[in-house]
Amino acid sequence: MDTPATGPSALGDFLRTRRARLQPEDAGLVSYGARRRVPGLRREELAQLAGVSVAYYTRLEQGQSHNASEGVLDALARALRLTPDEQTHLRELARPARAKRRPAVRPEKARPGMRQLLTAIGGVPAVALGPRFEILAWNGLGHALIAGHLDPGSPYRPLDRPNAQRLLFLDPHTRELYPDREEETRRAVAALRVTAGQRPDDQQLAELIGELSMKSTEFSALWSRHAVSNCTFGTKRFHHPLVGELTLDFEMLQTPDGSGQGVLVYTAPEGSPSAAALRLLAAERRPDARVLEPERP
Repeated sequence: MDTPATGPSALGDFLRTRRARLQPEDAGLVSYGARRRVPGLRREELAQLAGVSVAYYTRLEQGQSHNASEGVLDALARALRLTPDEQTHLRELARPARAKRRPAVRPEKARPGMRQLLTAIGGVPAVALGPRFEILAWNGLGHALIAGHLDPGSPYRPLDRPNAQRLLFLDPHTRELYPDREEETRRAVAALRVTAGQRPDDQQLAELIGELSMKSTEFSALWSRHAVSNCTFGTKRFHHPLVGELTLDFEMLQTPDGSGQGVLVYTAPEGSPSAAALRLLAAERRPDARVLEPERP
């Protein structure tokens, strides 16, 4: 199944955007000052750098060749100066996994052990995310930090479960949460690109990308850039409506079972103003808010 992130056109789009960001002089080629009709490297220049014929590279970019060797992909990655994440993405696009028959789609659910983990680390914000960035569970501080305006029980109802990508681009409250919005949205879309390359036959993921592309011109513009990055750690700034400015470090802890689920944890250095703000947020949140899915017999 071809999705907005996979299929023959996706590889070509990715290669075109990567060569458009390189100038001939960046790659050690001689530019004679002639006016260039397109930005970046031409096809023939990239083919020269990678050591392949122009005809072969053209077929690859047009989605007409599906058996590129490791050597060719390595050469293209070097010529285009791809990051490790981009190199992995190139291989996933050039050699998409054969679609497998999937069982009927069931709503994702955080495992009991994951919910227990969220409770155990209640002193810092923590959120369990599914493979499509859906929010499967959160502890009290996690809910209060990123979505205090939502019903705390919403992650446990599949029909109205929040999605981190959808909130970022379509929810007006979330829009005000990140003062560095441009950086936050770039990071989110780059991570979504990685996931889309890993899950080429995921219909629900394709529907999410399609929805965001139609409803958000901001998302659509970023998606067209084909940026790719595994954003598993870093720092984020928040402008929280209750406690003001916070600067928090984040770590995305992936589960090792291949499910695509993970736990996003936010921390602040002890003694910092942000640590004090987290303690204030813990005191401000409603003590009666239920944030854990009730146990079933």
